[in-house]
Amino acid sequence: MICWVVERALAARNVDRAIVATDDERIAAAVRSAGYEAVMTSAEHRSGTDRIAFVAAGLGDVEIIVNVQGDEPLISPLTIERAIQALIEDQDAAIATTWEPIESPADVLNPDVVKIVVDDRDRAIYFSRSPVPHPRDAVSRHGSIEAAIFAEPALLTSFRKHTGLYVYRREVLLEFARWPQSALERLESLEQLRALEHGVNIKAIEASAPSIGVDTSEDLERVRQLVSSSRFQISSSVAQS
Repeated sequence: MICWVVERALAARNVDRAIVATDDERIAAAVRSAGYEAVMTSAEHRSGTDRIAFVAAGLGDVEIIVNVQGDEPLISPLTIERAIQALIEDQDAAIATTWEPIESPADVLNPDVVKIVVDDRDRAIYFSRSPVPHPRDAVSRHGSIEAAIFAEPALLTSFRKHTGLYVYRREVLLEFARWPQSALERLESLEQLRALEHGVNIKAIEASAPSIGVDTSEDLERVRQLVSSSRFQISSSVAQS
């Protein structure tokens, strides 16, 4: 699966190099046997972003670092391209990321599907594993968030799924790794909240196509079925696993 992610990253036209950052020798061996580059990192890194920062510290001639998470084997190369371009064009942003519409009530309620709240300037306001924003009036009418979503399907348009992709300015990425974990980051187990709590502007744009994050064995089987049925093409940044 990690090799699929590397192939997707390299298919992005504005990505020059792909490195897999991992603390698992088995993953590194599989990546290298497939002809790709891998760097061993410490098992003590607090998050994937800290792991990426470790690798980025040795890339002195690079200004933009892309983190494609290793559980996103179907991420669109065009989504990667657009996120990179968004950061280049927005000088006030230090990080860029992407989101997708949520089309299933189950995804709204699933804590493995991270939700993102975005303002009218395409800035990320918050990330959560809970359903945010909270539709207070609808919940009052129906008694629970679950009942509200099923009774009023139009509420789904209020929610956005965060995609496992970050584009950083290198200096911000290295500074991020020097900050201690924040309270919200630990509470939600979401490293991007560390950046928000330090006032970092995160540009958030819509992904060019839907993706499937692999968090469970069921997710992996779904991805395999999609690939075998040719509904997604796996073809020819830094990926982290």
